[in-house]
Amino acid sequence: MSFMSPVAMADMTQDIEDALNFYHYGKNGAVKFDLNTRFEDVNQDNVRSPALNGKALAASKQPATANAVTSRLRLGLLSPVYHGIQGYAEYQGLYAIDADYNSSLNGKSQYSTIKDPYVNELGQLWLSYAGVPDTLIKGGRQRIKLDDDRFIGNVGWRQIEQTYDSVLITHNNQQLFGLTVNAGYIGNVKSFTSTNQSINAPLLNVNYKLGDYGSIVGYGYWLGYTDPAYYANSNKTFGLRLSNYQKPGDALKLTDNLGVLYTAEWGIQSDYMNSPQHYTENRFNVMGGLTAFNITLQGAMEQKDGIGKNKTFITPLGTNHAFQGWADIFLVTPDNGIRDVFGTLTTTLDRGSVALTGVYHDFYNDTGNIHYGNEWDFMATKKFGKHYTLLTSYAYYNADHFDTDTQK
Repeated sequence: MSFMSPVAMADMTQDIEDALNFYHYGKNGAVKFDLNTRFEDVNQDNVRSPALNGKALAASKQPATANAVTSRLRLGLLSPVYHGIQGYAEYQGLYAIDADYNSSLNGKSQYSTIKDPYVNELGQLWLSYAGVPDTLIKGGRQRIKLDDDRFIGNVGWRQIEQTYDSVLITHNNQQLFGLTVNAGYIGNVKSFTSTNQSINAPLLNVNYKLGDYGSIVGYGYWLGYTDPAYYANSNKTFGLRLSNYQKPGDALKLTDNLGVLYTAEWGIQSDYMNSPQHYTENRFNVMGGLTAFNITLQGAMEQKDGIGKNKTFITPLGTNHAFQGWADIFLVTPDNGIRDVFGTLTTTLDRGSVALTGVYHDFYNDTGNIHYGNEWDFMATKKFGKHYTLLTSYAYYNADHFDTDTQK
């Protein structure tokens, strides 16, 4: 039983993903069993309506506090390797024990939203071929996670995982000291709300490791949605990322007990295919941090520009919960863009089995002259052996000039 976050989810699912890559494990096949049970509460105060010029709704029309007790089951079967070919099939289903919430599909609009629909579905079904040296070719419905999941991710925080009907070629060039190239094509998105979104999306991600100094990444993503309901999500994005931080524990060691963290990233995005507007916007992401004696302190800023409706820098396929506050206020970029200035403090206890994290965010529009609000986030995780994790988190968004006060 666990209450999951993106970090904890990554830890829990990485073992089976390792089994699926380059024969590290699982040559003789494997069975996956993943049960995740959690309670989630969402309380919104002073909810406003655009139809009332931003004025608060009457008390009788404020959404009721949402309470969701859900249990998600994943069952997977990995085949043995045969002449370099391997296959994987996975079922996932969500069962609501307490369903007093708006899943966006269950019609319970009187409650605040928790996007965990009750479904039974095929989560993954793919074949891979590893007969080409240093290369894995995988086709079918699969999980794709690139870099920090900002642009292409599985939305691991939600109970139902986002997967892709796609072909992905991963090449690890051992002659060029850690060059990894991911090239692929996505034809359909099976979203975390269990909807299917038709898309024509080539993608390219090139990662070159710089030894102890991290890695430099160049990427291009062309998202061309073919369903009119999602035309506004169409975009093409190019970017560069220099970072030595991908997961907790990463750092450039200065001494045995002192390390440095850094990230510098820039991206440019513009309209593509069926976009309803013509636009070109930028994203900036910088972070600096120190780690010493199991304590990590980071200061960072992420800015996504915008100049109006459907003219903002967006990340429709990203694991957006992990960015710009766990209260999920900014899953979609505001029309005036967003600048998030934040600090993170993390420590581990009990030989690393306990992790404590606190984050403070201050949100503005992209020019800094409109203060949206601020947010406090807290998380505690405890691992029990290799297979069990207990997690609790709390997020409080204090609204100023955007959205409404929210606790999760």
